[in-house]
Amino acid sequence: MKRLIPILAALGLGSAAQAGEVDVLGARAVKEGANLWRFEVTLKHADEGWDHYADRWDVLTPDGEVLGTRVLYHPHVREQPFTRSLGGVAVPEGVTKVVIRGHDKVHGTGGREMTIELPR
Repeated sequence: MKRLIPILAALGLGSAAQAGEVDVLGARAVKEGANLWRFEVTLKHADEGWDHYADRWDVLTPDGEVLGTRVLYHPHVREQPFTRSLGGVAVPEGVTKVVIRGHDKVHGTGGREMTIELPR
């Protein structure tokens, strides 16, 4: 067993922290109203169960102001990558692009973010 532990760790099977951070693979913005938008976001994360999974994604201005957060209430172990949406996000006048970032229960924010232009 002592020989097996380093092998499992090297393969990424030895610890919940091995699942890594959340990557944003895709994002789309759809205008809903005056300054309201709906975002459809595709995430990828090696969810391992309730202790380590992608638990949210955020929509931010380029300078870091959080405009909206989509909470994910359960792991998506067998559904990777997966897409979820968030509507009713108020984007201030003059903001022409937003940043989408993921979050998981172990690492917090991190992984691949995506900046998208808002269609006008």
